Amino acid sequence: MLAKGKAPKVPAASARLSAGTDGASYKPSRGDIDRKVRVTSVRKDIGEKMAVFVLDRWKKPLMPCSEKRARMLLERGRARVHHMVPFTIRLVDRLVENSALQPVRLKLDPGSKATGLALVREKETVDVSTGEIIRTLTVLMLLELKHRGHAIRDALTSRGAFRRRRRGNLRYRPARFDNRTKPEGWLAPSLQHRVGTTLAWVERLMRWAPVTALSQELVRFDTQQMQNPEISGTEYQQGTLLGYEVREYLLEKWGRECVYCGVENVPLEIDHIHPRSKGGSDRVSNLTVSCHDCNQAKSNMPVEQFLAKRPERVRKILAQAKAPLRDAAAVNSTRWALFQRLKATGLDVESASGGRTKWNRHQLDIPKEHCLDGACVGHVDAIERWQQPVLSIKATGRGSYQRTRLTKYGFPRGYLTRSKSAFGFHTGDMVKAVVTKGKKSGTWLGRVAIRASGSFNIQTAVCKTGNGLVQGGIHHRFCTLIQRADGYGYSWTKIASTSARTNTQGDAEMGRSVTAALSLPGLNPGVSRATG
Repeated sequence: MLAKGKAPKVPAASARLSAGTDGASYKPSRGDIDRKVRVTSVRKDIGEKMAVFVLDRWKKPLMPCSEKRARMLLERGRARVHHMVPFTIRLVDRLVENSALQPVRLKLDPGSKATGLALVREKETVDVSTGEIIRTLTVLMLLELKHRGHAIRDALTSRGAFRRRRRGNLRYRPARFDNRTKPEGWLAPSLQHRVGTTLAWVERLMRWAPVTALSQELVRFDTQQMQNPEISGTEYQQGTLLGYEVREYLLEKWGRECVYCGVENVPLEIDHIHPRSKGGSDRVSNLTVSCHDCNQAKSNMPVEQFLAKRPERVRKILAQAKAPLRDAAAVNSTRWALFQRLKATGLDVESASGGRTKWNRHQLDIPKEHCLDGACVGHVDAIERWQQPVLSIKATGRGSYQRTRLTKYGFPRGYLTRSKSAFGFHTGDMVKAVVTKGKKSGTWLGRVAIRASGSFNIQTAVCKTGNGLVQGGIHHRFCTLIQRADGYGYSWTKIASTSARTNTQGDAEMGRSVTAALSLPGLNPGVSRATG
């Protein structure tokens, strides 16, 4: 934060204009620059920059600005750094009453593992020839919120197992009264976490940007339809295999031919797609039909190994295999709870189906990403400036009350310190370490994990697997606090592909270029030091 009463040093006009801009319509006044100097440094790749949140002097949200404008406001002493990630500035000479605001919509694509958020500026025009309303969206910021519901579920399972072991140590313990009921609307902790974290970020963005409307994808997963796409009508009550034996069902399902070689009019045998010897089940979704020769040749090999030279047929077979429905159930359980919480904000909430989102994405030729799915929710005719970095937000939690580390059997193996801070730092703080000597010399920026000894670990970036590159053994005297821990880890990622027709979901995840830009890119060194 800038010191009160001390304006930062303002460079010359030529130096100020040499900084990059993202093409925003900012026109310096005559008093700011020389008349002979012309503003010509407008970048053409405006989609590669993100917006900066702006607050007035009373912390009321204004319209986001470009990075260059935020940099110039900081240099001239007209703004202070309010928040580092996402980068937010606070003007000292502006009120919301004296500012012009535009319609801003926050769009959400809820998911089981990650939720995509897109902050967009709306512009509606009328087509003179047809009279139709055309809605054009300009993306201001893309965010991807990664949930930790699986970690919560595993922690509850482990806690229950430890408790059962302790209760089993006492003989003749009376059984507890099974008279407890769940209140209406109750959600499991792992599901409530998804609703809570999503709503928390909606409220944060409403504090930092003048959001006037919300959009949510009300994903309706038909789990029984996903198990058997042919099911319809009364078959919902009668079950999948009513009127069929398993063998007859499989023969009709797979076209009465061997799925491996395609031969017809031969005796067919039931085969497991994923071998039972390697964990496969007898579920109908794991069964298929094959000829005797292929069945014997396949033996207990997975289908990917057996048909390694025929990838097209492997994809066709696996397309029939049923995907796990755990994620679908999680979305089904939370979508209406989140929708009701969004309506309670008092803003206009637009809802749309997942099919509409997919149609918009393909019409606009946009790659498959959680955040871009959020931008495509609802009524969309055109989207601008979506080729920009994505703020990846990973829910990490705020630590644990438990001060004892346990073995897998539930016995104590170590104890933690009573204090959660060491040398003024907390685990989860964002720090910058400048190591001047030794094999760890260099500049490290990221999330810190503290030790009472003063030797810290810094997670510098987020990998494709979701874990960070940890730099260990950095002494606390080299660390400078950038931002206090708030229960989330941050990193910037780039969208690899720019075409939806040449991109798949797997390629989008694996092809991301990951960076560790945890502060405003391009911020002058003098300004960044003033905010420490």
